[in-house]
Amino acid sequence: MPKWYEETTNDLDVVLSSRIRLARNLKNYNFSVRLDDEHAKELVGTITGCVKNLGEKSSQPFKVCHMNTMNDVEKASFVECHTITPLFAEKKQDTALLYSEDESISIMVNEEDHIQIQVFHAGMDMYHALEKADEIDDILSEAVSYAFDDKFGYLTTSPGNVGTGLKASYMVFLPALTMAGKIQRLADEVGKYGIEIRGIYGEGTKSLGYIYQISNQKTLGCSEAEIIDNLNQIVKQTIIQERKRREYLISMNGDEIEDKVYRSYGVLKYAKRLNTVDAMMLLAQLKLGIDGGLIRLKEKFDVHTLMMQIQPANLQKMLGKNITGTERDRYRAEFLNQKMADIVP
Repeated sequence: MPKWYEETTNDLDVVLSSRIRLARNLKNYNFSVRLDDEHAKELVGTITGCVKNLGEKSSQPFKVCHMNTMNDVEKASFVECHTITPLFAEKKQDTALLYSEDESISIMVNEEDHIQIQVFHAGMDMYHALEKADEIDDILSEAVSYAFDDKFGYLTTSPGNVGTGLKASYMVFLPALTMAGKIQRLADEVGKYGIEIRGIYGEGTKSLGYIYQISNQKTLGCSEAEIIDNLNQIVKQTIIQERKRREYLISMNGDEIEDKVYRSYGVLKYAKRLNTVDAMMLLAQLKLGIDGGLIRLKEKFDVHTLMMQIQPANLQKMLGKNITGTERDRYRAEFLNQKMADIVP
């Protein structure tokens, strides 16, 4: 079944995806930082027991994974596709993952909070993601009792998530603003409105291939609609700035940018070894060229999907075996060689 990030929609030149995350905790259980192993296991059993009802009421089947039965490559593959967080992959206590077949919906049990509901949608469509997240939240709330306070709202491990427990994030592709050295200035500006810019895998990570996350910082005192409307306004302005900067770069340095795009295509087409960082940068340069009309390929070319597929764990998952870093670099190059369609003259 196609994954959520393979969908085609509007604004993919800048906005790669929309994500809603809802943090929930159960009454009568300690928060995760003070949850003992016995109650962690009990909690996992309670939530995973909802999977059949969840599938029936949401009209889509869910799979269940107990993370302590998975190897490191399988866990890393889920992280690379943003299905789970790096924190969740590293937890030693009993945890579980419930996810839809296209991985657009994932429910992490015993992450930072007892339940983390994530819903993804390709492109800029946060309200669609919120609608689905609220549906999943309502189904689960019929089976369990959430920790909720009439004054503060949903109670969470992190004070920053208290209230709606909602974190809305856009994954954005900002090559022109990055090249112009504008990202820190942008981060400072959006910070005034309660918005933050983070790396490709969230807090504490760096950008890779000019990709960033833009998300709300707090949830207390705001409704879900207010959080998303505020974020949407910021991202719409970011889209405008990025597109204007691309136009400026191409108009002022068109030959140089075009040369980089074609060089990137050539390396992707013929290189014999490529590491992750280099491959991501080459794909980013090629995406910039395709989006800007500097290069055309004879077949549909989904750069975002390729960026997911060439990550170390996903490559090993495709091969069905663990391989060394050198072998991965060789296979990554071979894989990308085959994916490069011919150029339209």
